[in-house]
Amino acid sequence: MANDEVVLKQYLSKYKHRDYTAREVISLIQVYRSLVYRLEAFVFNNGTRKDLLNLEGTIPVNYKGAFYNIPVSIWLMDTHPQNAPLCFVKPTPEMTIKTSKWVDSNGKIYLPYLHEWSPSGSTLQRLVQWMITAFGELPPVYAKPRNQPRPPYPFDPFMPQPSGYPYPQVSPQPGYPTATPYPTTSNPLPYPSFGTPYPGQVSTNGTPYPAATPYPPTTNFGPVTEVAGGTITEEHIKASLLSAVTDKLRRKLNEQSQQSQAELETLRRTQQELCEGKSRLEDIFTRLQREKASLEKNLSTLQEKEKELESAVERLAEQDGIEADEAVVTTAPLYSQLLNAFAEEATLEDAIYYMGEALRKEVIDLDTFLKQVRTLARRQFTLRALMHKCRQKAQLAC
Repeated sequence: MANDEVVLKQYLSKYKHRDYTAREVISLIQVYRSLVYRLEAFVFNNGTRKDLLNLEGTIPVNYKGAFYNIPVSIWLMDTHPQNAPLCFVKPTPEMTIKTSKWVDSNGKIYLPYLHEWSPSGSTLQRLVQWMITAFGELPPVYAKPRNQPRPPYPFDPFMPQPSGYPYPQVSPQPGYPTATPYPTTSNPLPYPSFGTPYPGQVSTNGTPYPAATPYPPTTNFGPVTEVAGGTITEEHIKASLLSAVTDKLRRKLNEQSQQSQAELETLRRTQQELCEGKSRLEDIFTRLQREKASLEKNLSTLQEKEKELESAVERLAEQDGIEADEAVVTTAPLYSQLLNAFAEEATLEDAIYYMGEALRKEVIDLDTFLKQVRTLARRQFTLRALMHKCRQKAQLAC
């Protein structure tokens, strides 16, 4: 285990999460001892290559009460666990890939667990358990007939062609993989079973895999008629084409459905935003109407006041000049006495103020200032007493 950890850290020197990835790999190979790791070059669909860690070996699958060893290959991205691994079924020369909703014709594995891969919650052990469960329902390979190689399918424009998922090459070059969508549903028709079970596989790095248990035979699509030389009958070709077309149509329909749902959700959000905007605009419009009514009312009031001022100005313009002393006329002799006393008291207040300024500027001496201020103050006191008496007589506020 210690040796594995040292070797893994050397292999994972360019990985972003080296220690975490090494711990996950060690934990996985302790449970599934048939899996071995090696650093190999992976060629992506766009032609770029990159050195990635490859976990290759067999996993035990329970199918109808019997265990079978399914050969798989798990490639860990250099950003693991941020990105999901790339998983393939690697059949031996004695096996043939059986396409299903989990595996395509090139052996690439599609699982909901890979599609919903979470950096914080997904692990390699759970991924292998998902593979075991999925392959227990639909085995990804079946055994070829011995000494009878299976000829290729005839070309058909409606049959999906292999996308060429590559296997390890030699020299690495920089580059990153492009995302490959995972199909969600598929229900291909079963392929016929030929020959006998395949033998166990031997690892290329010297660690033998466990002996493979025979693969279960698949249900025949129809009556099988073998032709001399091991050629495929018309029923097999028809079943293959029907399966491929059905799978392609289901993928297309699923993509269109998901796209339509996304567009519908976008339209719903847009409708909600428009409704909210409509409500805000209606509130603003109502407030503006109220303000407009208030402004119109104030405008009419100002126009009336303006007319009154214009008429007053015209009346004043027609009159003769007014003397300042005649500008204010009282209605009774008592009010006239009060007005005269108030005016005189205000003049005395100003006189006392200017007497103080004259003393400050040394225009008059102190004796003169005191003499004049005493006289003015005595007169001011008399006037104030008179105003107080007049206010009491006229019943005004004192």
